[in-house]
Amino acid sequence: MTNKLIILIIPALLFSACKKSVTGEYTGTASVTKGLATTISANLYSKGIRVAAVGTITASDNSVWTVPAEVNFDNPNFPTASDLYNPDGNKFDNSAAANDAFDAANIIKIDTAGEIITGFIFADNYFELYVNGIAVGKDAIPFTDFNSHIVKFKVSRPFTIAMKLVDWEERLGLGCEKNKTKKYHPGDGGMVAIFKNAAGKVVCKTNSEWKAQTFYTAPVKNFGCFSERGNERTSSGCNTSDVRNGSGYAALHWKVPADFMNKSFDDSAWPNATEYDNSTIGVDGKKAYTNFTDIFDDGANDAQFIWSTNIVLDNEVIVRKTVQ
Repeated sequence: MTNKLIILIIPALLFSACKKSVTGEYTGTASVTKGLATTISANLYSKGIRVAAVGTITASDNSVWTVPAEVNFDNPNFPTASDLYNPDGNKFDNSAAANDAFDAANIIKIDTAGEIITGFIFADNYFELYVNGIAVGKDAIPFTDFNSHIVKFKVSRPFTIAMKLVDWEERLGLGCEKNKTKKYHPGDGGMVAIFKNAAGKVVCKTNSEWKAQTFYTAPVKNFGCFSERGNERTSSGCNTSDVRNGSGYAALHWKVPADFMNKSFDDSAWPNATEYDNSTIGVDGKKAYTNFTDIFDDGANDAQFIWSTNIVLDNEVIVRKTVQ
């Protein structure tokens, strides 16, 4: 009888020891959730290598949050951006071929007397693009595999670009995905874009002059590693290592302003975007990027990957830039 009890108790003790929990106390402005979310949409994109699910979770202040973010992927009124390289669609060898194949009917007309601007975008994982508050294009693939896009819109200067960026997750509510034997691997994000006028001149490119604000950070293992100063939400000092069971960790959520995409929105207090190099993002061997290095890595106008201060833990980020 004693031996049988030992056999039953030991696995429970081992499981408890393997499960990681958040430490410290949080006193900032975010709503705090702990543990995994409840899945409400099993998979937004059935062709994906990984499952692009959506969930909800209730915070300690009783607010309810959608994770990884509220998106328009299933909204038919939000246009899907045209392909540069899509493993499930068009796979252009270069930017010229994609530009020649672009359907003029897909040009978004913001100002009838404006100029036509062409944008080239590579996002890890998902983006929604607005210009002066008008929806211009969303990512065709929410999670995987990697893809890139071309958009065209007619607008007068100055105009304001706003983009919702989402680093997707498999462990809903905790910003993690599976990586080999570790089921709780905090994935990373990153976005690069360049915009040209009809003459081919660069009018805007991603760099640290853009504004970038964080709205969802996870997983948080220790509240003490996170700092807030004014509108700066900094998780760059937090642990990002993989674990086998991080279901006891936490997440921080901030409400996304309903008018963040509008030209009149005041982003002056937001922090500037942080730049990342290609090796940090890991784009080598990804045709969705390498087929278009003439655009993204142009020596005279090299666009930079941007995000918040933490490409690993910050999973929903809004970036903005006004083009003069």
